[in-house]
Amino acid sequence: MQYRSVFHAGLFAGRTVLVTGGGSGIGRCTAHELSSLGARVALAGRKLEKLEQVREEIIAAEPEAAGRLTLHSCDIRDEAQVRETVAAVLAAHGSIDGLFNNAGGQFPSPLRDISLKGWEAVVRNNLTGGFLVARECFTQWMEANGGAIVNIIADMWNGMPGMGHSGAARAGMLSFTETAACEWAAAGVRVNAVAPGWIASSGFDTYPPEFQAKIRQLARKVPLQRLGTEAEVSAAVVFLLSPAAAFITGSTLRVDGGVPNAKHTWPQPQHQRSQPYNGFPLYTLPQCLTPSNE
Repeated sequence: MQYRSVFHAGLFAGRTVLVTGGGSGIGRCTAHELSSLGARVALAGRKLEKLEQVREEIIAAEPEAAGRLTLHSCDIRDEAQVRETVAAVLAAHGSIDGLFNNAGGQFPSPLRDISLKGWEAVVRNNLTGGFLVARECFTQWMEANGGAIVNIIADMWNGMPGMGHSGAARAGMLSFTETAACEWAAAGVRVNAVAPGWIASSGFDTYPPEFQAKIRQLARKVPLQRLGTEAEVSAAVVFLLSPAAAFITGSTLRVDGGVPNAKHTWPQPQHQRSQPYNGFPLYTLPQCLTPSNE
């Protein structure tokens, strides 16, 4: 079954988008949506087998996409690998018109327990790697040809207790986004960010049981009283990559159900008035959120 995008068919026909972290979660979902809209999609990630599975899914939904998909094994923390991967994408597709800088990762921990190795690993995943990929896309193609970049950050406003390493890295990526939007505008390159809040994505299942227990209580703290879907983040990314966002750069689009706007002075009544959007037919609820685990 093909992706049910809100955007018109063929929107990205003839355009190449590089999606990092494309083997799972939001990256996988966005790759499906971009392909359904006619894009040539270059999927990058550390584990080639996960990318191969996503390619098989996309081709099963739209066989004509087979010639528009390429896979690229890459650790975005490695400068040489990033440079070679961007060159390989250009060799395969002839252009990189859009970049979805999605790859990253973190683990829950209070600041006092984070080792230097753990801190540096998360910062390299969520900040340094994104910078390297964006820089190479810019210098190897976009500086001469223009393009659009969307960086993933997070709901790290007012700090990120329990994940301070990720919060610091994501805040750094926000600043990088705003700086690049200024420096690269003369090349016709737009740079924006999407900040997901609590999204019911496959990454939830990678956290330890005690953290998953906290996740199951999060919806009560959201003004919209639910968690978000992968498709709701993908729609924001696709919009910012699209021509409809031609006058938007240096901006961050929050996809968080209003969490930063919740105040202790205002009650959060339980309700079911917010209906989720899910255009991704292969989406499944994370195991930790299934009824048997509630």
